[in-house]
Amino acid sequence: MQENREARADALAGELRRQDSGHLTLFLGAAPGVGKTYAMLSRARELRQQGVDLVIGVVEAHGRSETAALIDGHELIPRRQVDYQGHRLDEMDLDAIVQRRPRIVLVDELAHRNAPGSRHERRWQDVLELLDRGIDVYSTVNIQHLESLNDIVHRITGIRVSETVPDAVLDRLRDIRLVDLPPGELIERLHQGKIYLPDMAEQALQRFFSAPNLAALRELAMQTAADHIEDHLREAHTAQGISALALRRRVLIAIDGSGNSEYLVRAGRRLAELRDAPWSVVTVQRAGGIDTARQAELDRAFALARNLGADTQVLHGNAIADTLLDHAAHDGVSTLVVGRSRERPIARMFNRTLTQRLLQHGAHYELVILSSPHARAQARARWRPGAPVRWLSCRDALYASLCASVATGFAGLAEQWVGLTDLSMIFIVAVVVVAARTRMSAAILAAILCFLAYNFFFIEPRYTLIIAAPWGITTVVLFLLAALVAGRLASQLRMQVLTLRAANNQASVLQHLGRQLSAAADLEQVLQAGRNTLERAFGATVMLQVGASQSYSPGVQLAQLDRAAADWALSHGQPAGRHTQTLAGAAWWFMPLLGNDQAIGVIGLQESTEQRQLSTENRRLAEAICTDVAQAALRTTLVAELEAARVNNETERLRSALLSSVSHDLRSPLAAMMGSAGSLISYSAAMNEEDRLSLLQTIQQEGERLDRYIQNLLDMTRLGHEGLTLQRSWIGVDELVGSATGRLRRYRPQVLVDLQLDADLPPLWVHPALVEQSLFNVLENAAKFSPAGQSIRVFARQVDSHLQLDVQDRGPGIAEEERGRIFDMFYSIERGDCGKQGTGLGLTIAQGMIGAHGGSVSAFAGEGGQGTLIRLSIPLLAPEESREAPDERE
Repeated sequence: MQENREARADALAGELRRQDSGHLTLFLGAAPGVGKTYAMLSRARELRQQGVDLVIGVVEAHGRSETAALIDGHELIPRRQVDYQGHRLDEMDLDAIVQRRPRIVLVDELAHRNAPGSRHERRWQDVLELLDRGIDVYSTVNIQHLESLNDIVHRITGIRVSETVPDAVLDRLRDIRLVDLPPGELIERLHQGKIYLPDMAEQALQRFFSAPNLAALRELAMQTAADHIEDHLREAHTAQGISALALRRRVLIAIDGSGNSEYLVRAGRRLAELRDAPWSVVTVQRAGGIDTARQAELDRAFALARNLGADTQVLHGNAIADTLLDHAAHDGVSTLVVGRSRERPIARMFNRTLTQRLLQHGAHYELVILSSPHARAQARARWRPGAPVRWLSCRDALYASLCASVATGFAGLAEQWVGLTDLSMIFIVAVVVVAARTRMSAAILAAILCFLAYNFFFIEPRYTLIIAAPWGITTVVLFLLAALVAGRLASQLRMQVLTLRAANNQASVLQHLGRQLSAAADLEQVLQAGRNTLERAFGATVMLQVGASQSYSPGVQLAQLDRAAADWALSHGQPAGRHTQTLAGAAWWFMPLLGNDQAIGVIGLQESTEQRQLSTENRRLAEAICTDVAQAALRTTLVAELEAARVNNETERLRSALLSSVSHDLRSPLAAMMGSAGSLISYSAAMNEEDRLSLLQTIQQEGERLDRYIQNLLDMTRLGHEGLTLQRSWIGVDELVGSATGRLRRYRPQVLVDLQLDADLPPLWVHPALVEQSLFNVLENAAKFSPAGQSIRVFARQVDSHLQLDVQDRGPGIAEEERGRIFDMFYSIERGDCGKQGTGLGLTIAQGMIGAHGGSVSAFAGEGGQGTLIRLSIPLLAPEESREAPDERE
């Protein structure tokens, strides 16, 4: 009842949310060319004639004259043009539609991919925005574009569709209209050139548009439309408090472990297969649990059902018939399959058997009652003379007798010492206590014993079962009825409490596991979280294995049979070992961790000696934990693979950039050196002294240039492997700047440098060579971009406890969004700090060297917005402070 109220509340809330937003009407087709756009435009013309405010956002006629004729007369929202790789593409103008705000807008081809630079990547995202703004949308889509059907369409046609629409978009549907065309007529339209050009049509007939493919896609489209219509109808009925009617056949098989469960599963599967209907298998779990034999049978039946392709579920409830009917109404079941209940004369009189209750209350369902020969034999054996009665255990009978005896003693004391005349309440309390702590059968026994004791000891004439006064008969009869009713209510309340307690325990376990898995950063943490949860929930010994990663409980050693069961579960993707029909002699129960329908690992459980048998509910909990761990393991595995792929791609990019840089920047000085050396060898005698000196200077300069490139590569390698050790000493700021600028003038004599150093700057306790190399790299970079005749300005000042060195050029500057990227390795290969010359490592090395000193390198716009300013910030440390610094290397 509570579930029904919650479902109705959810349905009403969903209905209110849909009323606050726009409505989506979808014209669904099995393939291109069935006439979706034509049908949408025809409906739009009808609405326009009715005075509905309707515009066309985007409609593609694809050269079809009939479709183009239907567009005439409608208001068209002009499309916006997007420039992409030298082409001008027309796209729907979303902002213009929002500003126009019509009641209905036509948006063709829901799965369309928008041009790069659009607000949204896909057209269905545009549609969602329109719906959120309260605008109704009419759109079209083919069945192959639905995300959930992508794999099915691929198996049918052999073609993987890349442009898909998430199924969540269909949750916004108000109406779905199936536009159908028989495969023969569609192929004829293809031959007539109404879908594709003749050369493309012939190729399509060989692949996508074959008759078998079209028939399968048509069936898929019909099923999808029927599913959404049924879902909409179920939600509407639920919101109104009406039981949902199943439009499609769905078979529900109920088992109870009474001897014919596997027979019911096989028979129900054949029934579902004949009707081409989905099917599921359930059992109703009542508080107090079931015996070991029934639990083993239920486990075998559930395993068989899963192997045959059914969904399995454990339901909770005290009234089995009501629980089954509520579940059937919620899932839209059309056929109920149950085993034949054993009928008894008294039960037939009061209509209390399961099948009779289902017949009485399940008027909207087809009820199939099956009975196996094995079940009939068991029923005969159950009622043969001398057969034990199993409906009441000795422990419950003893407890009921003890409570009845205690109640009799209390009633005697109350009558003698207190003078209480109405003693029936004492016995009713005893019945309620029995019902609250045992099952209903024990409460009935307690009620009968209390009735007899009350009559024998406290109703005149006493110590007999004879009742003399008429009022005495009324008293004891009403007492018996009250005791039975109170016991029944107490038993139901106890079962509900136990059921809620079990459900709450499971929810708490899964919630705690979910928090741990969400915080797990790698596969080992996922396995550790899963193992801890299983150990804490079941007190069992646990092993988890995913690939080479393992997590075992302390002291775990698998026998040869257990290892074979684990390997079988991993290779076949099905449970094995204990509680299964595969290697059942193993001491462990192994469950596969399934990810993308493949086993990625295995979980093993071994019950403790105190609990040698897990209950059915605990096994369902273990399977749920297994599913959560599998998804988390798959997530972390995929993240690790993506990170490895990213690192490999980055490594490959850097390798390619390095090779490209080396091939150009190292070959250029080598070519100049080899050319100059060759000229000296061949023509030295014919040259004058000045020419020979010029060639030798070229060799020296290009050699120094080559040395700088190689030194940069070595420095970058040392930075990347954290091998840069700081050997600090004192150096003055003027000496540091003078050394770097002097070195720059040797390589670039024409460069102009304007120095502006504050007076009284303190000396630096740094690695002089590294800081000088960093400043030189920044100066060299600025020199490459400064126009001829323009000077490079160098400012040095003390800001708080840092020395701030600013190097500003007069070049073209760097866009704000790209200033951070100029410190990336080899960025100059694209557009960065060195243009088309240099390895692109200069600023990267400068940043690493200054960072090793605890400083930073940043890029800013130049003064007046001209050029670029590179700022080096170096901490002013004393020798003692540098020894206390946490990071001495980068």
